Amino acid sequence: MLTKLRVKNFKAWRDSGEVRLAPITVLFGANSAGKTSIPQLLLLLKQTAESPDRKRALQLGDSRTLVDLGTYTDVAHNHDIRQPMELSLSWTLDERLEISDPLTKATFSGDVLEFGATILGDARHQPFVDALEYRLGSSSGTSLDVRMRRRKDGKYDLASDHYKLVRQHQRAWPLPHPVRFYGFPDEAVAYFQNTAFTSDFVLELERLLKNVFYVGPLREYPRRLYLWSGELPEHVGEKGERAIEAFLAAHDRSFHWKAKQKKKRLPELVAERLESMGLIDEFEVKPLGPHRKEYEVLVRTGPKLPKVKLTDVGFGVSQVLPVIVECFYVPRRSIVIFEQPEIHLHPRVQADLADLFVDAIRARENGVARQCQFVIESHSEHFLRRLQRRIAEEELSKDDAALYFIHARGGEAHIEELAVDEFGNIRNWPEGFFGDEMAELVARRRAQAARMRRGEPR
Repeated sequence: MLTKLRVKNFKAWRDSGEVRLAPITVLFGANSAGKTSIPQLLLLLKQTAESPDRKRALQLGDSRTLVDLGTYTDVAHNHDIRQPMELSLSWTLDERLEISDPLTKATFSGDVLEFGATILGDARHQPFVDALEYRLGSSSGTSLDVRMRRRKDGKYDLASDHYKLVRQHQRAWPLPHPVRFYGFPDEAVAYFQNTAFTSDFVLELERLLKNVFYVGPLREYPRRLYLWSGELPEHVGEKGERAIEAFLAAHDRSFHWKAKQKKKRLPELVAERLESMGLIDEFEVKPLGPHRKEYEVLVRTGPKLPKVKLTDVGFGVSQVLPVIVECFYVPRRSIVIFEQPEIHLHPRVQADLADLFVDAIRARENGVARQCQFVIESHSEHFLRRLQRRIAEEELSKDDAALYFIHARGGEAHIEELAVDEFGNIRNWPEGFFGDEMAELVARRRAQAARMRRGEPR
C-alpha cells in the first residue's frame, strides 16, 4: 500500500511536499487546480513500467496508453526542462523482504520500501535519469539502500551507505544508463559480486505499479447485449466497459467485511449495494440461452414493476455499476484510481459511495484481508459529508482517510490536508471549498426583501 508520495517540477506542481496516502485518499479542489496531476503521475509510472521500450525513461503516452501527457516539455513545471523533476514513493510490502549478503552473510530486512528518482531533459528535450535510489527499512529507519548517480561523462556509479559493494575482479567500469526510470542495468549485477538484491527492489516496484488501476469519469453507456466467453479481464476498464465481464468472471468469489458476517458472492453483493442506494429493486445478468456467450442485464426498479433491460432505466445504474464491481474485483493490494465516481449520480447515491469505499478497504476474501487502496478525485460535498459521519460513528478511522484540498496560487498547485478530528470535524475548512452557502442565503434574502419593498407578493 502506498503511504507517501512527493513530486517536484511536474506539471502544476513545483513541489507537492510529502503527501500522506491512506486506504481512502480523496482529492478535492477547483477545476484546473492540479489535483488530476497526482493520479496522472501514478499512471505515467505504470505505463512506463509496462512499456516494451527499456531505454525510455518515461513513456509519456499516446492514444493507446493510460494517459497521454504530450512531451517532456509539456509535463515540466512552467515548461522549464532545466529544472530537475523529482519523484518519490514509499509503500508497505505484503511480506517482509529479507536480503542476505553472499559474501559477509549479513542480513538486511524491512517491510517498507522507498524509491526516488531525479529526471532531467536532454538537448532534444527528452527525459533521462540523473539519479535513482531504493531504501529498504521499517518505522525504525533504513536497513539497506542502493543508488545510481550520473557522472559528468554520462556514465553511472553504483553506491550504498549501508552495504559494502564488492566489484568483480578487473571489472572496475562505470554502469550504463538505467532501465526506464527505475531499473538497474544488467551490468549492476555483472560488475559486482553481491548486488543480485537490486532485482528484488525493481521487482517490488513493478509489482506495485502493476496493481495500479484507473476508472475514468465518463463510463460507457449501457448496452442491450454483452459478450462473455470465459475471459478473466484485468479490471473493469478505464470506461467501465468490461464491468459485466468482470461481474461474470467473479461470479463465485465471496466477500465480507465485518466479523461473523455472512460471506456474499459478488452478484449478491452488487445487487444489494444497488438496492441500498435506492437505484433498483432487483438486478440480474443472464445468458440469452444455454451455453451462449450473449448476456443481457435486467433490472427491476420497483417491487411490482416488470424487469427491463439496463438500457431502459436511468443512467445512474450503468455509471455506478463499474465502480462497485471494480472495488471487489481487482487483485488483492490493488491501488484503484477513481476520477469523479459521483458523476451522473443523485446526491444520496454520492453519499452512499463513501460507504462503498469504507466497506471495500475492510473487505476480506477467503478470510484474507484484501488491503486495497483507493485514490479518488471528487467534487462531491455529499461524499465528503458521509466520510465525516462515518469517522464520527467510528465506522472509519480518521487515519484510514487522507482528505486533501488542492488549489492554485501564483501559478502553482498547492495541497492542504484537511485536519479531521475523531468526531469527523474539519478544523481547517478552506475558504470557498464548496462555494459560499451563507453568501447564497444572504443574497437570496436580500433579493426577496427588495421585491417585497416593491410590493411584490411573497
